[in-house]
Amino acid sequence: MKNGELTENGASGMLEYLFISGVLMILMVITVLTLSSGIIERPIDQLSESAFIDIGNGISTRIVDLYVIAPASHSRQKNQGDITTLFDIPDEVAGREYFVTVTSRSGGDYIAVSRGSIERKVSLAGIGTTLGVGGSTTGHGLNTIIYNSSGHTV
Repeated sequence: MKNGELTENGASGMLEYLFISGVLMILMVITVLTLSSGIIERPIDQLSESAFIDIGNGISTRIVDLYVIAPASHSRQKNQGDITTLFDIPDEVAGREYFVTVTSRSGGDYIAVSRGSIERKVSLAGIGTTLGVGGSTTGHGLNTIIYNSSGHTV
């Protein structure tokens, strides 16, 4: 400030800093909003797929174990016994609910574990030719497998 002249150098620098910071903040918000699905959702889906396969294998093992100890069904004796077993599976996978369906079809028996568009199927090792399997459940609470000489249900 010479001889009473006012300079705007300090104000110009401050405004430039505010404008550049504002633009960078807007770009950062846009980047975070658009990348979150790619950075967060894809790993969650991959984790879910692996967990669904593990859950399906665990349920398949329990059903096959029950089949091994189940009494054989003969035509002369209708009710040879009932077996009920309880098992627990995780309530949620990656913080999200999922569904388990046991299905018997001509192509084979399988356990489908799914959530939204993600589904993984696990084979039941061919026991459906002698026992009918079917049912569905979620991960919440204890789940039941019941054998009643005509098949078992999850």
